Amino acid sequence: MTAKLEPGKKAPAFDLPTDGEGRIKLAGLKGQKVVLYFYPKDDTSGCTQEAIEFNGLRKQFEKIETLILGVSPDPVKSHDKFKAKHGLEFGLISDESKAMLEAYGVWVEKSMYGRKYMGVERTTVLIGADGKIAQVWNKVKVPGHAKEVLAAAKAL
Repeated sequence: MTAKLEPGKKAPAFDLPTDGEGRIKLAGLKGQKVVLYFYPKDDTSGCTQEAIEFNGLRKQFEKIETLILGVSPDPVKSHDKFKAKHGLEFGLISDESKAMLEAYGVWVEKSMYGRKYMGVERTTVLIGADGKIAQVWNKVKVPGHAKEVLAAAKAL
C-alpha cells in the first residue's frame, strides 16, 4: 500500500470504468476540482446516506465547477442499480481490482467483532484544478460531511 495522501502532492492517476458503461481518467479532469469520496459498498445504510447527501448538494458543487465521484470496489452493474434506486446524478467509479483504492491508501485492514478483513476506509479527497490534493478527510463520519467538503471546495 502507498503512503497516506498529503495536501500539495499530485493525486494518483486512474483510468477506470464507471456506471453507465463509461470510463474516466484523472488526466481528463485537469482544470476542474474533483471530489473523490471512497465508500465501502453500494446500498448499505451509511453509504446510501453519504451518496444522498452529496447528491443533494450536487448543484452547489456544479456552481463552483467541482465534480463529485463516488468510488468503491463494487462492479459497474451494482453502481447502475444503486444510482437508479436513489436517483443519484453523479458518477460512480468501479475499482474491482482495488488498484486505485490502494493508490489512494483507502484499502486497509479493518476489524469487526474481532474478525480482521480488508475493506475500504471511508475517505474523501478533494483535488484542485491543478491535479494536486487540496484536502483529505480520513475515517469520515457521514452526517454533515458533504457540507464540509462543499465549504472546502468553495474555499479553493
